[in-house]
Amino acid sequence: MTPRVLVDAAAVPADRGALIRYVDGLAAALHRAGADFGIVCQQADAERYGKIAPSARIHPGPKVIGSRGARLVWEQTGLPVLARHLGAEVIHAPYYSIPLHSGIPIVATVHDVTWFTEEEQHNTPRASFFRAATRTAVRDSARVIVPSKATRDELVRVLSADPTRIDVAYHGVDPALFHPPSAVEVARAAGRLGLHGQPYVAFLGAFEPRKNVPNLVKGFGRAVGDLPSPPALVLASGAGWNDEVEAAIGQLPVTVRVVRPGYLSFADLAGFLGGAVVVAFPSRGEGFGLPVLEAMACGAPVLTTHRTSLPEVGGEAVAYTEPDADGIGVALRALLEAPERRRTLSEAGIARAREFTWDASAEAHMHAYQRAIDR
Repeated sequence: MTPRVLVDAAAVPADRGALIRYVDGLAAALHRAGADFGIVCQQADAERYGKIAPSARIHPGPKVIGSRGARLVWEQTGLPVLARHLGAEVIHAPYYSIPLHSGIPIVATVHDVTWFTEEEQHNTPRASFFRAATRTAVRDSARVIVPSKATRDELVRVLSADPTRIDVAYHGVDPALFHPPSAVEVARAAGRLGLHGQPYVAFLGAFEPRKNVPNLVKGFGRAVGDLPSPPALVLASGAGWNDEVEAAIGQLPVTVRVVRPGYLSFADLAGFLGGAVVVAFPSRGEGFGLPVLEAMACGAPVLTTHRTSLPEVGGEAVAYTEPDADGIGVALRALLEAPERRRTLSEAGIARAREFTWDASAEAHMHAYQRAIDR
C-alpha cells in the first residue's frame, strides 16, 4: 500500500516561480505514479491543481489564507485538523514552514541553505523567517527532502542536520513546457520582446542578490561593448531588489541594449530560452538551479557558475564562470565567439536534461513519505 499523503500547497506564491514549478511538477508526477494523495491549496488554485493531478483530492483552504499571516496561523491550527480528518498518514510541507503539533509525521522540503551561507545577500526580515523555519523543519520533521547533494551537505555542515533523515530528490523538467522550440515559438517569443531579429543573451530568474544580476549586466557590457552589432541582454524577471541592477544598466555603453520584459508566460519560455544565443545564470549559490535545467532542456547553451548544486545539474553540458563581472565578461565573450562550442553545449544540454524527470523525483518523494511513517 502507498502512504496517504496531504501536500500543503497553500503557500504557493502568486508569481509561480521556480519553486512553484517544483510543486506543480511533483503533483503531476504523483498522479501518474498512482499515489494516494490530496492537495490543500488556495481557493484560486483549486481548479488548476485539479487539472494538474486529476486523481488527487483537492481541498481548498479558507479564503483568509490568501493573507500570509493568516496562512501561517492556519498552518498551525487548521492544517493538522484537516489532515487528521482526511486520514492522512504524512503531511508534505514543500515550502520551508511546517505545522509544529500535527500528531502526523511531517516531510519538509528545504530548497537551499543560502539564508545561512549568504546572509549578506538577503534582506533581513525575510531571511530571519526562513532561517527560523529551516531550523524548525530540520529539527522537527520526520524526513527532510532536499533537491541536491550539495544542499544536503550544507544542511549537515551549517545546521548539524542528521544525514540519515535527509533524502535527495532532484527536480525534474516538464517537456511540455521546456523543449527545443520550433522556429515559430522562437519568433513569437522574440516578437513579444520587441527584438525583431536581434540576437540576445537571456537571463531567467528573480532579482535576488544571490542571483548576481548586477555582475551579469556589468560582465555583459564588457563582453559586447566593443562589438559593432552587439546582442541584447534580456532580463526576464518580476519584482525584486532592483537598485543595483538599475545602476549597472545605467553604466552600460549607449550601444548596449537591455530588455526587461518582467515575467514571461509559460507558453513563451521555450522560445525565449531556446532562441537565446546564450542563457546566462551566474548565481552565487542555488539549492538546485531549475532555470539551468530548463534552459538545457530547451537546447540553449548555458553559462553558469561552479557553485553549490549547479555542477550537479549542469555537469559537462554547460560552460562555467566565476561570479565576478570580469570573469563573466571573459567567459561570455568566449562563448559568443565560438558557435561550434555553443552547438556542442546545446546538444549535450538536451541529452543531460532528459536525465532529470519529475517521475523519478516523485519516486524519491514516495520513498521519503514511507520512511517518515516507518520512523
